[in-house]
Amino acid sequence: MNEEYRGTNRLLLGIVLSVLTYWLFAQSLLNMAPDVQADLKITSGLLNLGVSFTGLFSGIFVVAAGGLADKFGRVRITYLGIILSIIGSFSLVISTGPFGFILGRILQGISAACIMPSTIALVKSYFHGKNRQRALSYWSIGSWGGSGLCSFFGGFIDSNFGWRYVFVISIIFSVLSFLLIWKTPESLASKRNPRTFDWIGMLFFITSILSLNILISNGSLLNFNVIGLSLFTLLLVSGFAFFKWEKNRKDKFIDFKLFNSREYLTAVLSNFFLNAMIGTLLVVNSYVQQARGLSAVKTGSLSLSYLVMVLIMIRIGEKLLQRLCPKIPMMMGSIASTLGVLLMSLTMIGKGYFLIVIVGYGLFGLGFGLYATPSADTAVSNVPSSEAGEAAGIYKMSSALGGAIGTTISASIYSYFNDYDLGALAGLFTNALFGILALACILFLLNNKK
Repeated sequence: MNEEYRGTNRLLLGIVLSVLTYWLFAQSLLNMAPDVQADLKITSGLLNLGVSFTGLFSGIFVVAAGGLADKFGRVRITYLGIILSIIGSFSLVISTGPFGFILGRILQGISAACIMPSTIALVKSYFHGKNRQRALSYWSIGSWGGSGLCSFFGGFIDSNFGWRYVFVISIIFSVLSFLLIWKTPESLASKRNPRTFDWIGMLFFITSILSLNILISNGSLLNFNVIGLSLFTLLLVSGFAFFKWEKNRKDKFIDFKLFNSREYLTAVLSNFFLNAMIGTLLVVNSYVQQARGLSAVKTGSLSLSYLVMVLIMIRIGEKLLQRLCPKIPMMMGSIASTLGVLLMSLTMIGKGYFLIVIVGYGLFGLGFGLYATPSADTAVSNVPSSEAGEAAGIYKMSSALGGAIGTTISASIYSYFNDYDLGALAGLFTNALFGILALACILFLLNNKK
């Protein structure tokens, strides 16, 4: 690592643009799925598979990519992620059937896995003190802000130009990001204790996480069929093999000693539970369309208050972190998000419900914005620099898996009820429970210190 180099605004802009390739562009498909299916003439099963594969492969490979970034260089792995994003987006632009569509979504997921831990590690390496907190705020704006805008952005581009143009714009952003990061000095982990990469451990880990994600994404845990039972058996066997293999190894795929830090453990656990609340978006969006008759475009506009509040509160969360301790804004964020979900659960209200949803989404975004920077700073500031990439990968994996699990649970509960009002009420109460669990982790695990 270049000890004299200090991160610049150019580097920071390049990092933010690279983060947007996943959070804004890849996630826009969630609001364009019907048009994509009609254009490519693919089945609903293949469509759902393609939609889920980006988050799935991101969650699977993010820890591996973090470890590779520590070993081979954070800048190199960031470049690799940007290149994969370009190839994946191009595959979607030219796709005429399921092969190009599925391939593009897989490459976008692996791209995100490379970019997220590598860029967080670059922030830790080249930005210091208040500059690091500022950089993490802008990183969070790219991720949280991108996820808040993706539904509206995707719908707007799709309606006016066609869904493929979303990924044309993504390619342009990726090229700009590559040029802005170009010539940044390489950032490597300490070479005093070189590690042999644990490929067998990674294979066991990928097998277990892939089995878990497929079970969660398809709801197979609720169905006692041959496929579900086979996947569950594979999950247990590969998970047991992973822990058995890792137990006595010197060079581990995941260094569980990272969790000896209460601060890092708190950041990972609370990040998991808070991201599980993303299922709120699925429940509310489905409910207002099915029970209240709103169009997809109008439904997307309801969540703009979430985007606005996230962008505003991320910098405020940064300032609170600097003046207080991370515990306070993280707790405030969990409470605000939970209150927002509980407000949106008031489905018994008539015409005023849409206004309640706007306010609820605002509180939801307010909470996520307050939480984002203090949580990320807590994670990266309490691990050794030599393991920053791996630690960042685990932190972002908690986001991906939390979102996947929360969304699937929410969908299952909502669809279980024949009455839309009861389904939305039960689904949103479940998401509020995730917020309470996040608050409990912060309250009981995190110390009051700067």
